[in-house]
Amino acid sequence: MATATAALTLLAAWGGAPSATAAPAPKTANTPTAAGTCAVLAPGASAVAEKAVAAACEQIGVWYTWGGGHGPQPGPTYGQVDPSDPDSAHDPERLGFDCSGLVRYAYARAAGDPLTGNAHHQFHSPHVQQRFTAAQATGPLLPGDLLAWGSGSIHHIAIYLGAGKMVEARESGTRITVSDVRLDGDYAGAVRIAPPTAAPGTFSTWGTDVWTHREPSTTSPRVHKFPGPTTVRIECQKHAEPVTAEGYTNDAWSYLPEYGAWITNIYIKGAAWLDGVRTCP
Repeated sequence: MATATAALTLLAAWGGAPSATAAPAPKTANTPTAAGTCAVLAPGASAVAEKAVAAACEQIGVWYTWGGGHGPQPGPTYGQVDPSDPDSAHDPERLGFDCSGLVRYAYARAAGDPLTGNAHHQFHSPHVQQRFTAAQATGPLLPGDLLAWGSGSIHHIAIYLGAGKMVEARESGTRITVSDVRLDGDYAGAVRIAPPTAAPGTFSTWGTDVWTHREPSTTSPRVHKFPGPTTVRIECQKHAEPVTAEGYTNDAWSYLPEYGAWITNIYIKGAAWLDGVRTCP
């Protein structure tokens, strides 16, 4: 369940793995770009969301780098080569962010570090307060909302500014910029992040390349892989198939409603049977 042999798959899932960290290079918020001005462009956002927008806008002009921003602490890191993208050849030499690394950094500056993980994890975070479908377009969105793209698995995420604009780390060979929101293709919708309060049933995972399953059994179909530690919401837990991994044996499994999947409690930080979590029917 947690092996090093899936390294290439892990890189693809993350858009790169973390490397050396460095302090962010401050830039001037509201820096004009070819696509427009980076700032909060509409009223109504929470103070946390406005701080996240400001933090992302400070990074205008910083390199996109595949895997950038996923170090132990939020901030730019050197990237990795994406085997499927020739434009990423120089990413190991570039200090910057990938799309989810930028989102993580922005919300870490505003509210701790609530959005670890890749774009898919961020879109399904237990810190999501409200969801918006692709059909709703930008009408109900506020600055700081996260726009996402992907069919099935989310592969890109950006921060809404208002007025049909967003700030994003888009792809290798480009720099963080303001763009027009793209509602075509595989646009999946948007989410609003809640203020920094502890969501009920929120726990942290640990380990690398940890798979969730459709049923509480390792022989049931795999659903989603956590390349590294992330925050999840647990709805309930139950005793099911005993699992031995990482030197532990446990028959407790937890249900993750955002993923529609089960994870062995071995990879959830806490007691073998989690305190304060109800038993599944």
